[in-house]
Amino acid sequence: MSSIWGEKVKISVFGGSHTEAIGVTIDGLPSGEKINMEEVLKDMARRAPGQDKTATPRLEKDFPNVICGLKDGFTTGAPLTAIIVNTNKKSHDYGEIPELVRPGHADLTALYKYGRFSDFRGGGHFSGRLTATLVFAGAVCKQILKRKGIVIGAHALSIGKAKDEGFDSVNISKELLERLNGEYFSVISSEAKEKMYGEIEKYRLEADSIGGVIECAVINVPKGIGEPMFGSVESVFSSILFSIPAVKGVEFGRGFGVSEIAGSENNDPYRINENGETVTETNNAGGILGGITNGMPIVFRIAVKPTPSIGKEQKTVNTNKNENAYFTVHGRHDPCIVPRAIPVAEAAAAIALMNLIK
Repeated sequence: MSSIWGEKVKISVFGGSHTEAIGVTIDGLPSGEKINMEEVLKDMARRAPGQDKTATPRLEKDFPNVICGLKDGFTTGAPLTAIIVNTNKKSHDYGEIPELVRPGHADLTALYKYGRFSDFRGGGHFSGRLTATLVFAGAVCKQILKRKGIVIGAHALSIGKAKDEGFDSVNISKELLERLNGEYFSVISSEAKEKMYGEIEKYRLEADSIGGVIECAVINVPKGIGEPMFGSVESVFSSILFSIPAVKGVEFGRGFGVSEIAGSENNDPYRINENGETVTETNNAGGILGGITNGMPIVFRIAVKPTPSIGKEQKTVNTNKNENAYFTVHGRHDPCIVPRAIPVAEAAAAIALMNLIK
């Protein structure tokens, strides 16, 4: 398995959904950076399960035990490692797997690649449980970036057919992003949140699930970062964003919408602002041109698929008997993973930026 990501700042993730613990090592952090663990725990709590009916009732405290890399609250420059103990496992819920592989999960592809040696309990190393390690690493990186003036925030743009208002991609305030990155199930419009709750509840009562779109913004990013062709800002961001389980699409700026408009509409006109800086009147490019930042907010969206673990009976195959079968997923699962994935998107953006600006 390839569970190490990054070049300048590397993260190495280990563990599985039902192992004794999960964890992460962050290598390449500068020394002398003050890390406020209370702020880290706030981000961890935003991702943690069991907060309302939108999430799995599996309760995990997600408390990171830092075993090295911090001294008196400051980074030492050595690898920083944190372990998160899995305290609420019900491995017996997975007794039929991989004999009956779960549709939408990696059970069958893991079987193809690793045979029956793969740990399939709760998804094993493929599980969304591993995103807790990303949130820890991202929370550390966010604090370092914030001291450079860089602020990251995200919200649920849509869940099913319920939609929030999007960012004004030219003018995104620090206050808005800080509000969003301090909330569980963050949205810009409270009215939109109620509609989203309605969508989730509809599918939960049907023993089904629903997906959605998360929109993330980063402001005050230095101009001129990114290494075309293969180290472009989009390339670096996308490679870690697609490592988040359940993410099936990534777009920057106007994204796929640019395919429907003329060049005259898509090009962002340049202007000199009141501070004598070159800015754009629009931000269809999402703050990136030629793979390099232009000083405007970086704006991206990720498409999150519906949770594949659902209570409805589904068609599958029996891998022992090589015959068709039916299967109902047991255990505790999210009817919608979007609210808990919001801090994961922010974390991935922070880790990506640490690799681009360090």
